[in-house]
Amino acid sequence: MNKKKMGIIAAAVVVVVAATGGGAWYFLKGNGGSGNSADKVYVETVESLTSANSGSQSRYSGVVEAQETWDVNKDAEREIKEVFVKKGDMVEEGTPLFEYDMEEVEGEIQQAQLELEGMQNEISSLQSQINQLTKERNSAPAEDKFEYTADIQEKQNSIKQSEYNIESKKAEIQKKQESMEKAVVTSKIAGVVKAINETESDMMGESTAYMTVLAVGDYRVKGTVTETNVQFLSEGQPVILRSRIDEEQTWAGTINKIDTQNEEKNDNNGYYESDGGAEKATKYPFYVTLESSEGLMMGQHIFIEMDEGQTEQKEGIWLFEAYIVQEEETAFVWVANDKNRLEKREVELGEYDENLGAYEITSGLAKEDAIAFPMEGLYEGVATVTDMSEVDYSSPLYNPEGEEGDEMSEEGDDMSGEGDETFPEDGENSDGDAGMTPESDFDLGGEGRRLDDSNGDSEEGELYSESPEEGSEESDIQENVDDEEPQDGE
Repeated sequence: MNKKKMGIIAAAVVVVVAATGGGAWYFLKGNGGSGNSADKVYVETVESLTSANSGSQSRYSGVVEAQETWDVNKDAEREIKEVFVKKGDMVEEGTPLFEYDMEEVEGEIQQAQLELEGMQNEISSLQSQINQLTKERNSAPAEDKFEYTADIQEKQNSIKQSEYNIESKKAEIQKKQESMEKAVVTSKIAGVVKAINETESDMMGESTAYMTVLAVGDYRVKGTVTETNVQFLSEGQPVILRSRIDEEQTWAGTINKIDTQNEEKNDNNGYYESDGGAEKATKYPFYVTLESSEGLMMGQHIFIEMDEGQTEQKEGIWLFEAYIVQEEETAFVWVANDKNRLEKREVELGEYDENLGAYEITSGLAKEDAIAFPMEGLYEGVATVTDMSEVDYSSPLYNPEGEEGDEMSEEGDDMSGEGDETFPEDGENSDGDAGMTPESDFDLGGEGRRLDDSNGDSEEGELYSESPEEGSEESDIQENVDDEEPQDGE
């Protein structure tokens, strides 16, 4: 290459660097191989990603409870004489729970029996009177018979009324006697006493059961869902129950009831955004029948997620499609090489699992390979780390618009000599920059950022095809270059 051409190139580079600064930095980044030293990308092994399928599932909170719950309601008209159990006690079917005070009822029964006896005596008296009146009517003159007959009919009506009153009183006595027999309330199920409420209502004024007994044996899971998510659940839907302590421990179940008629009465309801701001979201309970409750404990809190095949053990490598970049008929993944630098690696795809949203990788990737999420702006050669805390999110890779503007401005000041000059935004022209913009002279998008040859006619390595005019800055630089003697080896 002759001295004149070298001078043109040198002048052009100085002008471009002085005018655009940031664009030149991108050029060097794209072609330098290692990029900016501050850029680091977090990578995870394929094995860790493929074993965390459940992480992408929507989860609901749930608690293990008895399959059957028996609420014992207290008779509001009675007082409790004695309670035989306390919270946490185990009970069997037929175990006495508490006893009503029946002293008042006993008095009522005795009074009713006296009234009944009086009614029966009254009927006997009326019947005797009727018999006597009948005899007298038979021997009475004809003109007096009508009066006797009317008197007899009146007493017969009184007997009928008394007979009706007797039946009513007997029913009353029987009811009170039955209540006496039920003075002691016994458990209908075998289980544990969950709660004993001395008050008849909660803080919200809602009536509550006096005592609650949870059945022992089979468990079920009670979950909660907000009004905004209840539409995604349906009865008969299979679910996976996952331990909060060990997420590898799971149980299978089926949603058997979604109770939208009874909202959860607690203050832990969530919020959702609306046009009017944040609004409280109502929560509803839903219930899951378990295939097996082995290993579960009463009251245990667990996660509930829809069964979409995430617990199925698939052979080979199944990678989430979000990690795969497909360009026409080629698929590749961003992989960390043995020098902890990022590289594009072509992979072959097999079957696609729609439920998991994952492709089978038949070749090109191993479980021990560490890969990065294909975020915008990745380039080959960027440093990779396995500790997310080592990633500097203020580096140029994560701030392509130039948040490191202070550092870039200082470099531009040194090169341009204009201490207060600022760089133009992408796509804008700046006065005094020969009409060049970073967008037109530098291709910042895509892989391998480079300087474009605008007219396509320049020779290899040239930025301009015309010689600089005399007296221009480029001409001065060219003359300086022409005066220099080539060093050995040039």
